[in-house]
Amino acid sequence: MGLEEEIADAHALAAGYAEAREELVGVVPAEPAGIRIYLCAYQRDGVETWLAIDGEGTPVAERALVRDAVSIAALCELAEESAGGGDLAQLRASLAQLRETEAPEGIEAAEDAARELEESILSPPRLASIEYLDTIGRAAGTLEEALGESASSPFAAAMKNGLAAAEELSARVEGSYKVPLSG
Repeated sequence: MGLEEEIADAHALAAGYAEAREELVGVVPAEPAGIRIYLCAYQRDGVETWLAIDGEGTPVAERALVRDAVSIAALCELAEESAGGGDLAQLRASLAQLRETEAPEGIEAAEDAARELEESILSPPRLASIEYLDTIGRAAGTLEEALGESASSPFAAAMKNGLAAAEELSARVEGSYKVPLSG
């Protein structure tokens, strides 16, 4: 079964946990520590609630597992948005123009690295996982090295700054979770 089918199945299972007038507005697949989790967002009258379910549709009640799933999903999204400066199509166009006008040494390597980074970012739906995050991170690092940004990594700085947002989202999810959390 493909990821789209898995998400559709999880959506159907998660819909059963919606309360009166509450709408299931999103399902995000995540795989913290090799365990497939579906983060489900609900909304009623502008108020959000959350539930994480496993592949059988059973609510996840382990606080650490929910927190890890939310964190990896948030960090993967941040990595996609910030890799290569956030606009890889524009970066690639700029590199191509630079190659045509000035042809600096190493421009082909930078273009190759930008293309590889763009290819490493999967189109939705995608599974948020540590492996996916590492793939983007490696490709972003290769691009930064090719661009001569070896002293400090803009990608690493963006990820570090994004940790606070991921923690804030985790706290929001925990604070509006549909079932009691343990641990």
